[in-house]
Amino acid sequence: MTAIILDGKAVAARTEEELAARVARFKGATGGRTPILATILVGDDPASATYVKMKANACARVGMDSLRIELPASTTTDELLAQILALNRNPDVHGILLQHPVPAHINERACFDAISGHIDVDGVTSLGFGRMTMGESAYGSATPGGIMRLLAAYGIELPGKHAVVVGRSPILGKPMAMMLLNADCTVTICHSRTVNLPDLVKQADVVVGAVGKPAFIKAEWIKDGAVVVDAGYHPGGIGDIELAPLTHRVAAYTPVPGGVGPMTINTLIANCVDSAEKALEQKR
Repeated sequence: MTAIILDGKAVAARTEEELAARVARFKGATGGRTPILATILVGDDPASATYVKMKANACARVGMDSLRIELPASTTTDELLAQILALNRNPDVHGILLQHPVPAHINERACFDAISGHIDVDGVTSLGFGRMTMGESAYGSATPGGIMRLLAAYGIELPGKHAVVVGRSPILGKPMAMMLLNADCTVTICHSRTVNLPDLVKQADVVVGAVGKPAFIKAEWIKDGAVVVDAGYHPGGIGDIELAPLTHRVAAYTPVPGGVGPMTINTLIANCVDSAEKALEQKR
């Protein structure tokens, strides 16, 4: 069997060309103003700083601006909330990204939920999750949203398929399961404490690794012909799934790196452009 490589890097690059054209039209309609993504980085975690830089670079590639806000690790919840509320009131800001994780003493959920829904382009608010789950208009979490866009780009048929999501985080596993359910999959949500996890994974037509542990999901658990999506990334280019033995016996898989990661950032940028266009339409 020759597996389809779900190349997120290539899909993101093609999409950036479309986004650049939309940004150019937005600039033409607003006298040169650009969509703006505000990024908030709290503390000095090197990995988080790298992710924020990658998102700023993606903005630049499509002609957008990024407003980078860096706060010390000593920032309190109230101070972070005040910053978010100020951005909510800024009419030039079309999206807010609060880089996860924040320092442990900050109430991250309260800060996520303080982001206004119309600029919650990373899909992290409780309200946005609820609206997405109910099939209402909302920006879904960027990583699962990017996965859905990647599957669509390669024509992967989902209706009626049994999808097993291994992971239950509020910004990845849970919204991933709801998006697949809304796409007419039958969905099983598992996690690291699931009893008989290998047996459940073996039933899956679509496997999504979102557990956050390197090579936690073993190749022998996955049946031939499955679609394999690895949303993990760990040092050394290792994902959550043992991928190497699978590449010649599954129907499709996401490489690590180059699969899900580029689609996460691309979805964030696409949501911000969409937010800017909606704000412009409301002014007309």
